Amino acid sequence: MELLRIATAGSVDDGKSTLIGRLLYDSKAIYDDVLDAAEAVSSRQSDEYFNLALLTDGLRAEREQGITIDVAYRYFATPKRKFILADTPGHVQYTRNMVTGASTADMALIIIDARNGVVEQSRRHAVIASLLGIRHIAVCVNKMDLVDYDYGRFAAIRDEFQKLLNGLNVEGARYFPISALEGDNVVTGSDTMPWYNGGPLLSFLEDIDASEDLIDRPLRLPVQYVVRPLRHEYHDYRSYAGTVADGIVRVGQDVEILPSGKTSQIAAIETPDGEAQEAPSKTAVSVRLVDDFDVSRGDMISAIGSSPRTTQTFDATVCWMSDTTELRQGAMLRIKHTTRTAKAMITGLDCQIDINTLSPVPGCASLTLNDIGRVSIRTSTPLVCDDYVYNRTTGSFILIDESTNETVAAGMIGSPNFGDFDSL
Repeated sequence: MELLRIATAGSVDDGKSTLIGRLLYDSKAIYDDVLDAAEAVSSRQSDEYFNLALLTDGLRAEREQGITIDVAYRYFATPKRKFILADTPGHVQYTRNMVTGASTADMALIIIDARNGVVEQSRRHAVIASLLGIRHIAVCVNKMDLVDYDYGRFAAIRDEFQKLLNGLNVEGARYFPISALEGDNVVTGSDTMPWYNGGPLLSFLEDIDASEDLIDRPLRLPVQYVVRPLRHEYHDYRSYAGTVADGIVRVGQDVEILPSGKTSQIAAIETPDGEAQEAPSKTAVSVRLVDDFDVSRGDMISAIGSSPRTTQTFDATVCWMSDTTELRQGAMLRIKHTTRTAKAMITGLDCQIDINTLSPVPGCASLTLNDIGRVSIRTSTPLVCDDYVYNRTTGSFILIDESTNETVAAGMIGSPNFGDFDSL
């Protein structure tokens, strides 16, 4: 059964947790003990309605305040599909958590309060979804019951948000007028909005094609671990374990080992299900080569003729995630890219990206918590990478503060998918 990873996002109190709770509740994906506990908390709070958000807000502090302050993951399934839902925070100071929740998502579910319309956080989450290369976006205009199920209000929000997505080069967004509290157009349709005939949200989630066309793309296999069994019968055994990031690895395939540039051939492939003649992207494998080369963790096994670039300098877009430090030119950090870790210097802080205008703001001296900006980076050892728009795995990285071991930034190599950044 196919798996769909969904990141939810929206401004505070737009109803993200309630929507997820409605999906879980109406699809009968809640265990009895969890449901009983949520009902007990809801009763103590004297809520007029059963508080569906309690089904996703896992932290006690969140429950007491009625807000989401961390990423809560929930798993459920229907007869058609399995789902992983990431309920990300709405407050602007927790934008970094949205980046975390959306980093592995197949699609983004953006919730907008029908009363408030498109606000700054709505724009911010759309920009982040675009930066992260999320291919599918569903926009839920929530709380339609509080605007008398007015089509004009829904249409105005839809048109405004679509204009934003057009500027982000995002295509194929779907819009749903819903009431998460009442259940309108979430799991089932609604009689309150006869002007809408697009079907409920869950039907869309079950049917969407989230597969990536990676089959015909060049092989990318970052080496995670070198396998050397300490047993006499495997004295000469050596294989290289990792997860296929792109393309297909096949027995007999000619490959290049980067950054060394040496070439060899795939001699054998082992998967969790045993030996195989080939393995597609996102499969954990251990491969053996015909030749005995010095291959280490952080190296890349790649298709010959379509290799990623090997470089120590590159431009990138970063989201700064530290609330204790700022990012300035000259900063020394540690970079984690695929399976390689190296020292990194910020050689240039080119601009901050204005979330409202989607344009660069040159001349900024630093990036602070939740700022998104363009930087130039130099690393102590070569990285084997692609632009993020080409490959989300080989084009992404994190920056780590060596003094605290705190992850301070998430980054995407190359230019973003919007705005005039080529001139910077």
